[in-house]
Amino acid sequence: MEEESDSRKINNSFLRDHNYATEADIISTVEFNSTGELLATGDKGGRVVVFQREQESKNQPQRRGEYNVYSTFQSHEPEFDYLKSLEIEEKINKIRWLPQQNAAYFLLSTNDKTVKLWKISERDKRPQGYNLKDEDGRIRDPATITTLRVPVLRPMDLMVEATPRRVFSNAHTYHINSISVNSDYETFMSTDDLRINLWNLEITNRSFNIVDIKPVNMEELTEVITAAEFHPHQCNTFVYSSSKGSIRLCDMRSSALCDNHSKYFEEPEDPSNRSFFSEIISSISDLKFSHSGRYLMTRDYLTVKVWDLNMESKPLETYQVHDYLRSKLCSLYENDCIFDKFECVWNGSDSVIMTGSYNNFFRMFDRNTKRDVTLEASRENSKPRAILKPRKVCVGGKRRKDEISVDSLDFSKKILHTAWHPSENIIAVAATNNLYIFQDKVN
Repeated sequence: MEEESDSRKINNSFLRDHNYATEADIISTVEFNSTGELLATGDKGGRVVVFQREQESKNQPQRRGEYNVYSTFQSHEPEFDYLKSLEIEEKINKIRWLPQQNAAYFLLSTNDKTVKLWKISERDKRPQGYNLKDEDGRIRDPATITTLRVPVLRPMDLMVEATPRRVFSNAHTYHINSISVNSDYETFMSTDDLRINLWNLEITNRSFNIVDIKPVNMEELTEVITAAEFHPHQCNTFVYSSSKGSIRLCDMRSSALCDNHSKYFEEPEDPSNRSFFSEIISSISDLKFSHSGRYLMTRDYLTVKVWDLNMESKPLETYQVHDYLRSKLCSLYENDCIFDKFECVWNGSDSVIMTGSYNNFFRMFDRNTKRDVTLEASRENSKPRAILKPRKVCVGGKRRKDEISVDSLDFSKKILHTAWHPSENIIAVAATNNLYIFQDKVN
């Protein structure tokens, strides 16, 4: 978000590109690990693809490392719930990395019902010189063994293996919409529409229910949980958002069941703006703590809000993502787009926030300068190492040459999932079945 925001030079590389995309190829989540060296995507087909950043080459130092495929594995398979006669989709709803403790990497992935812990490790040596079997693996006759050999490790081609280490299942009646790893790195929580469960990473057969908003009579149900996240530094604190646009901050030290919140964040609605769509568009689709832990960002259908944890009455900042859609809510309701769940992310220093929109647009807001920019992730106008030009949407009246009319926006192209490198200006943007990586201009 520098001064010359109209000619941001941003590297991009197409990592996954199919001319004939199937439903299974649509990317459903994107997540950098804590160092930014790895980037994972999950898709509707239950696959996880991990990209690794290449090391910088000495002969081309200006070309910072690009991301290439490191490992691909099938995380979830379609299942069938025989008790409820329901099909359980394999679609990956969320991926969360665990901090790296040794040479291997660990990540959690979840579909609607089951969370899995995966270990991703490298093998570049293999043992040779067994005593009880031949080199091709056949068991030898013990009578023929006359000498004792010491097996040795020989180099082999690098192999990246993904193995499931834990499966956390059978704890959710409703669909899991988010998972979050605690800052103690021992526990994590999984959230569905009505309940939040706390798990120990070592224990798969037992979880603790820490929030339950299910009413005794389901006809009295007025809201559902839409997302939840642990505080980045305080392991006892977490927040969850609701379909009514409220955020509750809970402290696990106060009681085992956190049905009573410590803080309640909600912006009172202006009665003059009330309409049939008010409740739908106020539903929070994503929430994220800032890296510092001081602020909380929430995304609803039209806006991104930044809250100060010390001020519950109203948000500190409100950014209009696509206010020009306010007049189109009726048609967006008819084509179900009004129920789209957009995500939002912070940059590494919490100074810029990013979120997606329609027509493959994504928006960035600089919190310090209050400037914003709309960029487009599309194959037509993005060649590797090209400069992304800001886009503008015009509402009615005369349209300038470089503007796009609000009536010609493509609502089938939407950027729901984005990720920001934890320390550098590198972003990953998922547009349907394509993953784009953009990098800030390298001087």
